[in-house]
Amino acid sequence: MTSILLVIIYISFISLGLPDGLLGSAWPSMYGQMGVPVSYAGIVSMIIAGGTIISSLFSDKIIRRFGTGLVTAVSVCMTAAALFGFSISGEFWQLCLWAIPYGLGAGSVDAALNNFVALHYESRHMSWLHCFWGIGATVGPYIMGICLTGGFGWNSGYLSVAVIQIVLTAVLFVSLPMWKKMSQKAAEEHGEHPSLSMKELIKLPGAKAVLCAFFCYCALESTTGLWASSYLVLDKGISAEKAATWASLFYMGITVGRLISGFITNKLGDKKMVRLGQMIAGIGVLILFLPMGEMITLLGLIAIGLGCAPIYPSLLHETPENFGPELSQAIMGMQMACAYVGSTFMPPVFGFIAEHISIRFYPLYLLLFVVIMVMMVEKLNKVSKKEK
Repeated sequence: MTSILLVIIYISFISLGLPDGLLGSAWPSMYGQMGVPVSYAGIVSMIIAGGTIISSLFSDKIIRRFGTGLVTAVSVCMTAAALFGFSISGEFWQLCLWAIPYGLGAGSVDAALNNFVALHYESRHMSWLHCFWGIGATVGPYIMGICLTGGFGWNSGYLSVAVIQIVLTAVLFVSLPMWKKMSQKAAEEHGEHPSLSMKELIKLPGAKAVLCAFFCYCALESTTGLWASSYLVLDKGISAEKAATWASLFYMGITVGRLISGFITNKLGDKKMVRLGQMIAGIGVLILFLPMGEMITLLGLIAIGLGCAPIYPSLLHETPENFGPELSQAIMGMQMACAYVGSTFMPPVFGFIAEHISIRFYPLYLLLFVVIMVMMVEKLNKVSKKEK
């Protein structure tokens, strides 16, 4: 039963990644048809992000009431419905409307699955699962690309991914008895989950530190990925075509790094994996400061990606260890919310800096998040050790 459920979770993580790159790849074809400025993609993405933050914050109460399996199934169903809604939308306001269930579904399922894996499975599976998410995030735009180049239109791209999500929804509803058995077993081992308010959760030892660490990590990852090409072109003088290819290697570094991490994380442990990742990412950022040619800059971006790889899954997996299994779901939801805030708002902040000051501050901006993240993680480790 455990193995079958794990396979379903792996498939779920691939499916979770599928929609994430669709808007970006389809928008050049969408905004003209809808008669809106190209910048309006930011409105849709902000609505989605707002939904994920809200649903993450309330995920503990919802999951305690309905169970991880049902929440996961319903959340994926909401995402499937939203994607189908995107496929039949002809007006911009319709996209905004469907973006609401899109975001609400994404936040709940993310918090639910990550905590379930942290409680029931080894650390290596968390690394591999997030590697599989990367595969999904890569395949989604590829599906959209096939639909666009084949003359089927962006609507067909959204519809194709919606069908995949609908199939996954059916699988999840069929597997509900397995989820229930696993949850009952966990309840017997760890007891009932205490219900704490957000104010009480933030006051827990180490809570502020871990929330800040998640914020900084996602700010680092998303800012690096979004502005890498622009930095290479505007500051390093690299051609736009070459810069786009090189920037993609950052994400390849994350995906490959998480695949490798899965083979060593059980031996080293979550805390050492986080420290190792922070060290490699920090070295990568420092390399960007060096005026030593194109290949050195490329090496820096790849190093940042490889360093980012183990940090996020390892921090997630050690949540039950740091705060106890009975509080891990509540903390997990807050961690995911802070992660979404970091990835949503910090890249635009750098965009303002790049436009009004200079894009040369890119490495310094990234270094700031690395330094704060290291400080917060070490503070968390110190508090966790003291509590034990």
